[in-house]
Amino acid sequence: MIVSQASALAPALSHRNALIVAHIAAVLFGLTGILGALIHADATVITAGRAVFAVLALGLVALVQRKALFHGLSGRKFAVMLFTGAMLAAHWVTFFIAIKVGGVAVATLGFASFPAFIALLDLLVFRERLHLREALLLGLVTLGLVLVVPSFDLLDQGTLGLLWGLASGLSFALLAIANRRAARGMDALQVAFWQNLTVAVLVAPFALNQLMVQGLQVADWVYLALLGVFCTGLSQFLFVKSLEGLQARSAGMIIALEPVYAIACAWVLFAEQPSLRMLAGAALVIVATVLSAWSKPASERLA
Repeated sequence: MIVSQASALAPALSHRNALIVAHIAAVLFGLTGILGALIHADATVITAGRAVFAVLALGLVALVQRKALFHGLSGRKFAVMLFTGAMLAAHWVTFFIAIKVGGVAVATLGFASFPAFIALLDLLVFRERLHLREALLLGLVTLGLVLVVPSFDLLDQGTLGLLWGLASGLSFALLAIANRRAARGMDALQVAFWQNLTVAVLVAPFALNQLMVQGLQVADWVYLALLGVFCTGLSQFLFVKSLEGLQARSAGMIIALEPVYAIACAWVLFAEQPSLRMLAGAALVIVATVLSAWSKPASERLA
């Protein structure tokens, strides 16, 4: 979720190994939705648990690398991390609600609309000109989502799931814009740590309330640990690592294929077989996402 450059001190990956690493990162990002579906808990519990395990993992990495997580913190930087942490919390909560309501495929495709939201926000808020590329992106995503939506009935679970997925995409777009405009130049590990800590603090009261009603099974704790350590910490590290052997736009195009891996896994594990109409809509959304990644340097994290 935070842009950073691969360390110049580490041995660079070959192009082939960098491709492999980038695809592993994309698979791990895609597994976020799968693990979210497997965990028998409320979206706030999943979000808080993911953040706590991510904080523990990132704190351990900082300890090993001897990085001071408080170094260089100013009031402005801290405020930026609090705001982006709040956006990250909103993104995760709405994404996991979308999974619980509409399924992995619908939630992931709704989230994949975030490049269109970035273009739209740049136009409406920052008055940036809408170029042909952005107009094409918005058109492809809109048409794709119209095809993906099962019906236009708000009582339909698939439609509600897609709306929550769109909310997840919008909050991630706000997060990406804030990272790009306000968090630029900050240490990636430091930002990731404080953002995840902010998520844990904000969501913990709601999660604890849910845990009082319904506890977690051992398997749920295992899935939460996997979600926090592998699908959050390790996936981001692998994405950054892939930049040692790939151009940012190439790595971004691979990461943009996250919905493909998520839909494929959901199809195999949960028998969530998409219809031809949904596949057509998914293809349009994914093409738009890949075009967005190709047009600009990669600046993601995904779900």
